[in-house]
Amino acid sequence: MFSKFFKRDEVSDAATEAYQAIIQQARQPDFYTRYGVPDTLDGRFDLLVLHAALVLLRLQRDRAESERFSQALFDTLFVDLDQSLREIGVSDMSVGKKVKQMGKAFYGRLDAYRLGLAAAESDDGQQLAEALHRNLYRGLPEAERESITMAGYVQRQAAHLDMLSSTEIISGKITFDAA
Repeated sequence: MFSKFFKRDEVSDAATEAYQAIIQQARQPDFYTRYGVPDTLDGRFDLLVLHAALVLLRLQRDRAESERFSQALFDTLFVDLDQSLREIGVSDMSVGKKVKQMGKAFYGRLDAYRLGLAAAESDDGQQLAEALHRNLYRGLPEAERESITMAGYVQRQAAHLDMLSSTEIISGKITFDAA
């Protein structure tokens, strides 16, 4: 009777494995040294969101078979963000509000990156670079050049993820190209 409570959920386990790959990629030092992403809580949040968004955007192509995994990956991301807020000392009364703000930011970025990637072939990545400049670099004027370089990186990662099968991704086997 109680075995269902202790049974491992393969989809959640795969989402956790994929999330670990996303974290590992988002923490590459090159983002701060080569691409000029600010090494701040906001910069780290945005790199995490960017890489999670790339995976979720790739999975939208095969929505029927990836919907449950996509939701599990999203849930894993936000459980981690909630826990991280608590660890850095955000009060319990404020965590829900902050997570809601993060969710809104996530969906805004997801949409901006989707549109930027869709337009990348016709506009040489300009719309994507603008979205990255606005979000990842918080509109810093001195980061315009880095946002163009970062747009090239994002396009390479999207192309790499497009080569992975949905089966690989939903089993948690996500790889990224070098930063």
